[in-house]
Amino acid sequence: MAIKTEPVTINLGPQHPSTHGVFRLRVTFDGEVVLDAEPVFGYLHRGTEKLAESRTYVQIVTLTDRMDYIASMSNNLAYVRTVEKLADIEVPERAQYIRVISAELQRIASHLMATGFLLNDLGAFATPLMYCFRERERILDLFEMLCGARITLSYMRPGGLFQDAPDEFWTALDRLVQDLPGQIDELENLITGNEIVLTRTRGVGVLTAEDAIDCSVSGPILRASGVQWDLRRADPYEVYDRLDFDVPIGVGGDNFDRYIVRVQEMRESVKIIRQCIEQIPDGPIRAQTPFFVRAPVGDAYAAVEGPKGELGFYMVSDGGISPYRCKVRAPSFMNLTPLRQMLVGGKMGDLITTFGSVDIVLGEVDR
Repeated sequence: MAIKTEPVTINLGPQHPSTHGVFRLRVTFDGEVVLDAEPVFGYLHRGTEKLAESRTYVQIVTLTDRMDYIASMSNNLAYVRTVEKLADIEVPERAQYIRVISAELQRIASHLMATGFLLNDLGAFATPLMYCFRERERILDLFEMLCGARITLSYMRPGGLFQDAPDEFWTALDRLVQDLPGQIDELENLITGNEIVLTRTRGVGVLTAEDAIDCSVSGPILRASGVQWDLRRADPYEVYDRLDFDVPIGVGGDNFDRYIVRVQEMRESVKIIRQCIEQIPDGPIRAQTPFFVRAPVGDAYAAVEGPKGELGFYMVSDGGISPYRCKVRAPSFMNLTPLRQMLVGGKMGDLITTFGSVDIVLGEVDR
């Protein structure tokens, strides 16, 4: 028989390691059962959108790296596509292929971290996370070949890329795409059928398709709830309309579905990269643009299917060398919207797991 106790309100964070950074969750418990939950943020506040107003269009690229520092390439791509739309800049075909390769490598790296830290939240401290770090390091090695950096990359530019990929990049990329399917299999063998993982994730943190749509959720969380929506298919950009790939979806919208959708997306990213390697043409990697880009008066919005969902930039130009206004549609922020309904009714241990399955980065939430 359940015994009702006096509700207690507890603050988790912003110092708690399972709050993924400077994030505070005010939770009301009846014993271990969650009665209410309220996300609170504002402890970081980077001011990215305001800072963009005082930087040139090229300088802003470095700001995008630091929002979701687990997915810098995707942030670069979303931003430069908006500038190109605003200033009517045509991107060379070779640059578009390298952008897609970079974005899909970044998707794999981001999903590896989401998977590793989810298992860390479940209590598996070292082994799965180290497996994920091992594969991610090889991707960061490739990024270092492209631009000399590993995390905050600043590789893309309005009109193309910073520089072309060196010869050793293609050799290392070939080895990676050959090895990754087997390494993803190894990771799945460790996790997917694990009895503890299944018990702690199946039917936990359920988000229905209707609630996900109502809350403007996107990315793997939306697809895990059974909604087949992916901007690479729904509104193709770069060269995605030339590529053959599937859009994995879940059925239950629980923590397990969110995990397995990310694993399946990693496999699809490998397929996309292979096709890009086969199709990529020779040619320039950057359009001829002035040192200071001046977009005509107007506004534009462009978005990409980032690892965490729809990442979009809305920019307003007054004709100068900096945007008059910049607004970011950050998936980490939007995907927190249904967090309360995912947590209420669950237990304290489920709270940490469910929050981890959302996969947020606070630099993007509190931008």
